Amino acid sequence: MPSRRSLLISGATAAVAALVSNRAMASGPGGAAWLRPLRPGSRLRAVNPGTWMDPDRDLTPLRERCSAEGWLLEIPTEVRGQWRYFSGTDGDRRAALQEAWHDPGLEAVISLGGGWGGARVLEAGFRFPRSPKWSLGFSDSSSLLLAQWAAGLPGAIHGSNGGPDEQWQRTVDLLSGRPVESLEGIGVRTGVAEGPLVVSNLTVATHLIGTPWMPSLQGAILVLEDVGEAPYRIDRTLTQWRSAGLLNSVAGIACGRFSWDEDDVLPGDFTMEEILEERLGDLGVPLVLNLPVGHGLPNQALPLGALGRLDGRRGLLDLLP
Repeated sequence: MPSRRSLLISGATAAVAALVSNRAMASGPGGAAWLRPLRPGSRLRAVNPGTWMDPDRDLTPLRERCSAEGWLLEIPTEVRGQWRYFSGTDGDRRAALQEAWHDPGLEAVISLGGGWGGARVLEAGFRFPRSPKWSLGFSDSSSLLLAQWAAGLPGAIHGSNGGPDEQWQRTVDLLSGRPVESLEGIGVRTGVAEGPLVVSNLTVATHLIGTPWMPSLQGAILVLEDVGEAPYRIDRTLTQWRSAGLLNSVAGIACGRFSWDEDDVLPGDFTMEEILEERLGDLGVPLVLNLPVGHGLPNQALPLGALGRLDGRRGLLDLLP
């Protein structure tokens, strides 16, 4: 079984941010104040705020996907750097993000790699500009997505630039301002809730509790996923969320994909589905499990802050216009 670190590195692929003026904001999927869609001619730059990546990794497919949309992808040499288990020092990674987000001609930043490092960049002083930006990523990049929404900036999308074409197309549609289909899981607790989406890797979000980068969950539809964590560790983590009162005011909860080493579960233990229902099913809000979100395939994109509707009976999550 691969280690959690290797799963995070292989699964986390992208964090994108578009630097646009307030005049470029518009209504988009989910009804939130949104950003001007990416368009042919948009400039993108790759950065790597986390763990160093395989120097032999072929970025041609990503470049070709961007080119197919008419987007121009820049890949600086430092994305392939290495310092200890990071792609560079905290200061170097912070500076790369600062440069990209403050470049007035740059419309998107794609974060490569994964593993661990996003929260250290925040600790090192990275701050989002006041102008909202697109951002696309998941796994370790969840820390940057959550911090962006905590700063009151729309445009963060939990999703991947990898995977099959159908998965990538949903991501492109969101970045291009086009509607996307509902996501279907398994309804566990009935009811219908509407609210802004907050989407994250559970472990990464847990380590932001008590920091300025953890957004409010008041009235939110919370969507969580994780990888490489056994049911007992998910139990421990969700108990922390419950004890901290973070789940007291959510409108609804949906869980994406949770995967773990089967050897971590002994006869008589809770299964993953059982512990998710046991820890999240008594909150009096709709609960849906097994959405196609998170590590593995498919990993369907969802925008933070966009208005969503969660139907606990039908097991559906929709973005509202």
